[in-house]
Amino acid sequence: MMNVLQPTGDQVRAFRDRQTGQPIAMLNLLKFKEKAVYEDGRPCELSGFEAYRLYASAFDEIMGPKGVSVVYSGEVRGLLIGQGDDLWDAVAIIEYPSTEIMLNMLRDEDYQRAQQHRAAGLEGQLLIECGPGFTF
Repeated sequence: MMNVLQPTGDQVRAFRDRQTGQPIAMLNLLKFKEKAVYEDGRPCELSGFEAYRLYASAFDEIMGPKGVSVVYSGEVRGLLIGQGDDLWDAVAIIEYPSTEIMLNMLRDEDYQRAQQHRAAGLEGQLLIECGPGFTF
């Protein structure tokens, strides 16, 4: 497993091609930098978590009116099953009305401006697309 910041072109095309018009949930597994680092080199006293919170606040303002909602978010405390140390710091499940809403978000200028805080705060993440088809 590898935490990264951005999808590859192939991953975005595959995501687009899987769209069904139905809602999707994105499982976010987040690893924060100890100290935020902005690409423009500005002095910064924020932790990675604090910078990511700036992104999360902007995300909510931009995407909430489009029907996007945070289903769950919380800290990772440890593993009960499996192996691996210190893989992620936090988990979030975000529900989107459709794949198209998420794809449009990536092109949104306000969202792109908010990305600076995400990039400054995250060491990397796994983003897992989840859809209907399994009942627990």
